[in-house]
Amino acid sequence: MFSSFLSPSLVFHLALLLPFIICLCVGPRLIAILRAMKAGQPIREARKGVLAPEHSAKVGTPTMGGVMLIGSVLLVNLLFNDLMDPRLQCCLLVTTLTALLGFMDDYAKITKHSTDGVSGWFKIAIQAVAAVACAFYLYKMVPGITQIMVPYYGFLDLGIFFIPFALLVIIGSSNAVNLTDGLDGLAGSCMVIAAIAFAVIAVATEAFPCSLFLVSIASACIGFLWFNAHPAKVFMGDTGSLALGGALGTVAICTQSALILVVIGGVFVAEAVSVMIQVMWFKLSRKLYGEGRRFFRMAPIHHHFEKGGVPETQVVARFIIVTIFLALTGICLTLNAVKYEQEEAAIFSEDYSPYNVGENEPPVSPEEGCCPADANDTTLPPAMRPAEEPAPTPAE
Repeated sequence: MFSSFLSPSLVFHLALLLPFIICLCVGPRLIAILRAMKAGQPIREARKGVLAPEHSAKVGTPTMGGVMLIGSVLLVNLLFNDLMDPRLQCCLLVTTLTALLGFMDDYAKITKHSTDGVSGWFKIAIQAVAAVACAFYLYKMVPGITQIMVPYYGFLDLGIFFIPFALLVIIGSSNAVNLTDGLDGLAGSCMVIAAIAFAVIAVATEAFPCSLFLVSIASACIGFLWFNAHPAKVFMGDTGSLALGGALGTVAICTQSALILVVIGGVFVAEAVSVMIQVMWFKLSRKLYGEGRRFFRMAPIHHHFEKGGVPETQVVARFIIVTIFLALTGICLTLNAVKYEQEEAAIFSEDYSPYNVGENEPPVSPEEGCCPADANDTTLPPAMRPAEEPAPTPAE
């Protein structure tokens, strides 16, 4: 709204500072309201293979803290970002829809006093609608968006298959971040690192509105971590985690770096894959051995390490270290791919030729050089070259 009246540097600093300040100011009041509403996070009851004893102290901790996190991001971008950019429009749409979906899920859990919210199929259906709508819109509005960045190769054009590919990326990213939100500060910390990394990638791919969007997400997550660091005073809930994951996946599509998301979001990927392995092995072992067996002590994988005796704070710290390493790796891979593509574009450009000597002049072969020379082998500019004599007319 105000981006056209403000300098780019001022807009950047507002996106960096305002979400953090909003979260710090709104956080205490929101936590008090959630406590008064008894909007506590349901904790699974203690039984075989469940982590409840380690997390029993978290019973009653308010959830839905993602309201202030996502709210501050949307507010800042609506006020100061370029709303005419199709890529930013898609990021805001997916973030808003997945945040509303997460709010519905959190509200259902609180009212039912259960860990079961809305059905999984309903979640996937809403995520799929948002993802397909954005993918189709980008396909029509943004030239070249169907090309994805491939490390050590350049760019690969997916054509019409871009739409199902975007569907897979956005749904997968949204649910992967949701599964990561199981320890104090884990999802928020990893999201800060991933958002900063993709902000750099957005600048490298000239998707500047997306870069500003990511900066605001990183700022809001830092503000949220003020209250979510161990021991957490509030959880982001599905309101925050589904929206953050959806936003990250959409940005990866908009910056043509969906494959890089697998690297930078390696922790998120590991969390999701661990759940899939656990479920598949449990079903397969029940058929093979007559009883379901677990591949991990507990899934997602951060609980596997907890059940192995690693303290919660140490699990979070190590996952953060891994995410920093993966983020640096992803940035390097992106810069390498962009540089390779720029070199290829320069080589095959129609205007690039080492033997292009001037307008309306015939091409000169490499053997002749780029310019004629005089008797002293001094290269002459086009204006000083002697005119060619016409060929003699043969005698009749």
